[in-house]
Amino acid sequence: MRAIQRGLEVLQAVNRLGSARFVDVAKATAIPYPTVCRIVDTLVDAGMLEREEGRRYFKPTPLVQSLSLGFQEDDAFVKSAQPIIAELCDAVGWPITITTRVGNSMMVRASTHLQTTLTYNNYFPGYTLPLLQCSVGKAYVAFCGEEERQKIRTSLRKLDEIDPTTALFLRDEMSFLKPYRDVGYGFHTYNEHTKNPGKTSSLAVPIVVDGELKAAMGLIYFSSAMKTQHAAEKYTQAMREASETIIGAFAS
Repeated sequence: MRAIQRGLEVLQAVNRLGSARFVDVAKATAIPYPTVCRIVDTLVDAGMLEREEGRRYFKPTPLVQSLSLGFQEDDAFVKSAQPIIAELCDAVGWPITITTRVGNSMMVRASTHLQTTLTYNNYFPGYTLPLLQCSVGKAYVAFCGEEERQKIRTSLRKLDEIDPTTALFLRDEMSFLKPYRDVGYGFHTYNEHTKNPGKTSSLAVPIVVDGELKAAMGLIYFSSAMKTQHAAEKYTQAMREASETIIGAFAS
């Protein structure tokens, strides 16, 4: 079971990085270097990864898309959200994402990165971020129901390696979530788990449909452009209004 878990972690890391060396994957997953080498070789044999020509980098193959063929639960919701976040992106300039929780990660389901020049990289649907180390994940955990939060706690405790942020959450959940509950949105400065670590910061609002937390909407901005408080004052109201519009479009 541990081998399967590590294999999935490696595949997710390469998918998130887009292209990576053994050492990059080992650093991103905290899995020992020799183990990463064996797992990557296995995924290459399985056709899920391929080596870039002339370089010691590996990237996902189109075969990885087969893993998502059955994942259609939120398709209607995402289709309802896409034109609304496109309109919001036009209004604010910064890229917008719709993300949902998948295990201990938040997965991008819709994105407007291709729509704006105010981004360092394009993040397509399927890109994942660690649950507690991104604004959308913090918004999600802060405003989901207690039953789902209990499942999250149980799942996080089973991790082989628990990072300091997760350890803090498990040790004092109320204190960890209070800043986000107090203001009604998630925030994260100097995002670490991106293709340009530290270059961006983000805000996120929860999207609740019929009393159920459905997703989180994120807005990503350059860390050098403004501080969190300034960004929140400038954009969270528009994000909340867009969230309400998405809820109405999905219900109709």
